[in-house]
Order: sequence, then structure tokens, then C-alpha cells
Amino acid sequence: MIRLSVWAAVLALLVLALAGPVTAADRPAVQLSASQAGTGGSVTVTGTGWRPHTLLMLLVCGRATPSRGVVGGTNSCANGDGRAVTTDARGAFRRKLPVAEPPVPCPCVVHVATVTGTTAETDAVLRVAGHPVAPLPAQRSGGRLAVLSDTRLTGSGSLLTWFGAPPGRTLVLTVGNTGTSPIRDPVFQVGTAHGVFAPQWDDQQWRGTLGPGKKARIELPVELSAGAYGDYTVTLKYDGRVLAEQPWGVGRPWGVTLFWLLLCVVVPAALFRAGMAVVDRVRPRRPGGDRHRRPSRPALRPPGAARLPGTRRLPGGGGRARETAPPPTTPTLPWFGPGSVPGGPAGRLSAPHDDSPTSPTTPTTKGPT
Repeated sequence: MIRLSVWAAVLALLVLALAGPVTAADRPAVQLSASQAGTGGSVTVTGTGWRPHTLLMLLVCGRATPSRGVVGGTNSCANGDGRAVTTDARGAFRRKLPVAEPPVPCPCVVHVATVTGTTAETDAVLRVAGHPVAPLPAQRSGGRLAVLSDTRLTGSGSLLTWFGAPPGRTLVLTVGNTGTSPIRDPVFQVGTAHGVFAPQWDDQQWRGTLGPGKKARIELPVELSAGAYGDYTVTLKYDGRVLAEQPWGVGRPWGVTLFWLLLCVVVPAALFRAGMAVVDRVRPRRPGGDRHRRPSRPALRPPGAARLPGTRRLPGGGGRARETAPPPTTPTLPWFGPGSVPGGPAGRLSAPHDDSPTSPTTPTTKGPT
């Protein structure tokens, strides 16, 4: 029994020794090479405990502390001077970050957060020399929201979306108040991010009061820009904390592509027809080649005049008469002169003959010599 107790104690110590480093490794952490730096300088940020091969964003943010996070979101950060870094196979990184003044007063931190995948973030205190310092805004009431159900996007596109109209959905989730005081008319931040780009945030207020221990179903509209397509991520934040993330795959607006293809076919055809019409109008006319000339009307005979020879009366015509067309004449070929048309009476040629008084085939009587 004593041996079993000793082995059990040793095994427990080994388990605790192995569990300690694993827990520390699973918790993201960052360290700075200097706790204070001036504008124009830089600090080296070292991180451990992150997911392997994960893209991170490093920012200098004001109005923030590690306990409260970044109040106001990334709008309080120097986004133009941020840096991106990818963790290695062990989930560690090392990156030099330039120090820039954030758009709001300090206290300041170096904010490190994941760009894609499961949300993870942490902060490290940084004093920016020469930058003004102001107290943090008063913390809100003791109410605290927590997501109680899976987040989903409802709705579908329409025919206009197929032709490039802004796609829209409704973000639906159930939240509960885990605090000690009610929350009235909470303002959520809904962000949409495409790929590795930073989210575009939109403030949306939910009308209602959520008491302690109560829950409510939240529906918030989400809309993208016109012609948007690809893989998007919808992020919901409240009081500077990320509550939920939802992927959104937007199909390509093939109607726009079809429109441009038809435009490339119709416009050249219309220009070709217009050009041919212009050419037909400006080209010179050949003599006697007017195909649209209207035939002249036959001359009308006065009612009292006698009918000319060679005319006939039209049926029901009253006194109208139409001249009979003259008989066709034999056309004159260019190599014959007038009156010498082949086949005519004046142009018929006689067979060749000899003008001698006697024919070679006629026998003659030869007289005495």
C-alpha cells in the first residue's frame, strides 16, 4: 500500500509538471523590449502561446489597459503604422513595431490580435513619451452581455443582387445579461472584413432593456457594398469585446458579367450598322442607278377626246385609255451598224458565188476549133 501511494504521488507530480507548461503555452502572451518609447522610435514585440501559422496584427492603441481592453475598438489605434506577423510552427513570433501616436490620449498599449480564425487578443502596456494622457471613460453599469446561442446569418439574395446590388443578411443570436444591473438600449458594433483587410465597423442600437439573468434574441442587419463577392467575416462587438464571429460566403454577381458581354456584342453591331447607314448616304449615286425612282403615270385622255389607234379602254375606266406599248424592236449589237442586224431582211448575206458565165459543174459543148 505504501508503494502504491508513493507511485500515485509521483505520478500526480508528473501530471502537474506537464500540465503547467501546456496551460501557459495555450495562453497568448506578448512582451516588449522597452516599456517606454517616443514617437519615431520602435519596440520589439515577442509573442508566445499563439496558434501556429496564424496571421496577427500589431497596433499601438490609446485609451486602453490590459484589464479593460481597447475602449472604442481599433478606432483608438494608430492603424496606419501597424504591422502584421505570422507565427511559426510553435506559435511564437518576434517583430519590430514603430512607435506612433494614437489618435486618442494614453494610457496606451501594444494591441496584438488575430486577423482570421478564432479570435484571440492580448495587450502589453506601453508609455508613449510626449503623448497626452487622460483618464479612461467611466465604466458602464454592471451589466455584461454573453452569447447564449450559435450566431447565424439569415436571408438570401435577390435578382438585383445577381446584377450587383448590395448583398444583405440579418445577424441573429441570443444574448444574456450575466451582470448585476440591467442593460438599456445596448449599442453593438457590427464589422465586415474581406480576407485579411481590417473590418469596417457600423454602430447599431438594439431597442430594449435586458435585466440581470435575462436573455433576448438579437437581430441586426448586415449589408455589404455593391458588387461585393468572396469570403467575408461578420464580427459582433459590445463594449470593446468581441461577442461572436460568423463567416459569410458571397457569390459572384454573374449578371454584371453577362451585361458586359452583351454590351461588347451589341455596341459594335450598332456602330457597324450606323456606319453603314452613313456610308450609304454619303456615297455618290451612279447615273440611272436610282432604284427608288417612281414610274411615271400614263397620260390621261380627256373625256371628250377620241381614242387613239393602238389604245384600249380600261375596264370601268370612264374615258381613260392606256397606250399600247410599242412592239419590241430587235436590239442593235455594237458590232453591227443600223440596218445590218443578223437575221434581218436588210442584213441577210447571200451565199458566195462565182460571177463567171459558166459554172464548173455545167457541161459545155465544145465547138470546132
